[in-house]
Amino acid sequence: MTLHPYLIVSAFLLIIGIYGVLTRRNIIGILMSIELIFNSVNINLVAFNHFLYGGNLYGQGITIFVIAVAAAEAVVGLSLVLAIYRNIKSVYVENMNILKG
Repeated sequence: MTLHPYLIVSAFLLIIGIYGVLTRRNIIGILMSIELIFNSVNINLVAFNHFLYGGNLYGQGITIFVIAVAAAEAVVGLSLVLAIYRNIKSVYVENMNILKG
């Protein structure tokens, strides 16, 4: 198997993630789209590491680090969504004007 199928899957995930970020009104859907973008990057890291440096595991190590950071980002993001929902009773982005004085 060559590098091209991995890049196609990664590009497909990236396009879906960007489309989701730009078109979703729900903040939870936006966070899920950002996770798709992270997974697209992870596929690229592992695929390029495998095809460029076959014996080294640096790409997999960086990918595990990115997954850990993405998990922390998801926890912080969901806690912020929960705090915002408690205040304004909505998870839609257009209703989030809490920074207005």
